[in-house]
Amino acid sequence: MANPEWELPPNSTGFLLLGLESLTTFQSLLFLIFLLVYLVTMAGNILIVGLVILDQHFHTPMYFFLGNLSFLETCYSTNILPKMLAGLLGGSRRISRSSCLTQWYLFGCLGGTECSLLSVMSYDRYLAICKPLHYAQIMNIKACVQLAAASWLNGFAETSILLVFMVQLAFCGPSKISHYFCESLTLIKLSCGNTRAAEIMSFIIAVMFTFPPFLLTTISYVCIITAILRIPSSTGRRKAFSTCSSHLIVVSIFYGSIMFVYLLPKVEALRELDKVFSLLYTALPPLVNPFLYTLRNQEVKKAVRKILARFVARKKK
Repeated sequence: MANPEWELPPNSTGFLLLGLESLTTFQSLLFLIFLLVYLVTMAGNILIVGLVILDQHFHTPMYFFLGNLSFLETCYSTNILPKMLAGLLGGSRRISRSSCLTQWYLFGCLGGTECSLLSVMSYDRYLAICKPLHYAQIMNIKACVQLAAASWLNGFAETSILLVFMVQLAFCGPSKISHYFCESLTLIKLSCGNTRAAEIMSFIIAVMFTFPPFLLTTISYVCIITAILRIPSSTGRRKAFSTCSSHLIVVSIFYGSIMFVYLLPKVEALRELDKVFSLLYTALPPLVNPFLYTLRNQEVKKAVRKILARFVARKKK
């Protein structure tokens, strides 16, 4: 007998998130795995935000942008993973049209903001390595706030434009989304009306708002790598590369998984693979970012040890 939570009432106008259909026998295991991922993600990113706010040693441009990125990652994970966890636990997989559009909207806003923030962080590393004498002058407090604000504005602006077209899509009756969250291309595909305008606008927005940050990130790292290779000593090259290696890994994971998702042929045989790569850019970056930026950074590790020591000392009292 079919699970009632995997079906929609006949007159429902909502959606059903099918999730990872091919792994239904491992629902409990997947729930535990993604619950752990969510808890570690939240703890790690909230720790970084707290350090950036409370510790004066981290009141620098690099950590200011990192704090913004960590705050974004907590929002990103909270937008997607709790609903996914509820479905894996046996709860309802149903989602109303308004909730689905809200989830997609936040996903789009945060994803667009992340693209911009990563490019800003790349530019920050470029200035630190290639223009060290002018770094403090260019990356002052005002410039940092403006760049961060522009990143957030870019993410919300691009998705708000597309929202105008998405809310006009018509959905004829119950619809099953073969995914674990509401994503624009899936919603457009499910629409029974004319989707031409939404498809064109999606492409235009991707070109106008997403490609420029990617291009800036690429150019920044080409310049950074070129400058590092010109350093005569191996110690100097290693030290210079260590200041940007964590960010380079994050950028590679983020853009690499996005390219796999959107460049893979949209055929039935690759549908489950598409979901796996979607997990890479929705769950993996928020999880690994705190580890990449803390385990490879002596300043952060020292600050964390200091906080833990204070916590233990208070407990003993």
